[in-house]
Amino acid sequence: MDQKEYFQIGYISKTHGLKGGVTAILTTDFSVTEMKNVFFQINNAFVPYFIEDISDRGDQAFIKFEGVNSPEEAIKLKGSGLYLAKALRAKLKRGEFYDDEIIDFEVTDKNLGIIGRVREIMQTGLNKLIVVETNSGKEILIPINAPFISSLSKTKHKLQVDLPEGFLNL
Repeated sequence: MDQKEYFQIGYISKTHGLKGGVTAILTTDFSVTEMKNVFFQINNAFVPYFIEDISDRGDQAFIKFEGVNSPEEAIKLKGSGLYLAKALRAKLKRGEFYDDEIIDFEVTDKNLGIIGRVREIMQTGLNKLIVVETNSGKEILIPINAPFISSLSKTKHKLQVDLPEGFLNL
C-alpha cells in the first residue's frame, strides 16, 4: 500500500504499565477511542496493529495492542508513528482541508503569479503556517487564515493567496 493512502495521527512516546501498554502522543484532533487498529510503518510497508484497549486524556492515548504483552515488547514500538487510512477521515466542507492534503500544491498570488510549492504545514502555538518553497529556493511562511488564502482547488492542486504588498520582502 502506498504511503499516500495513510496519515499520521501521532507517535509512541513510551511504555505504559507492566502488561505491554504504550503511551502515544496524538498530533491530530482525530478521535481515537473507537479505533480498532492503527498502522505502523515498518520497512516501507504499513503493518496493522490491533488494539486490545485504548483510552485518551488530552493529547495522549494509552494503548494496549494485541500480541504486545510485556514492557520489553512495548519498548520496541517507542518512536514509531501511528497511522490511519485516509479513507477513515471525515469529509470536509468546501474550502476546508487536512494539512497533508495541500503538500506540494502550487501557490499562486493574485498579483505576483506563481510563488512556489507547499512544502509543509507548521504548527506554531495556536497558529498554523504554510511553508512555501519559492521558485528561487527561498522559504516563506504564510498564515492559514482567511485574509491570506483566497481559494483552494484540490483537483488542480493549486492554492491561491492574496499577500499584502511587501510580504515577500520580509
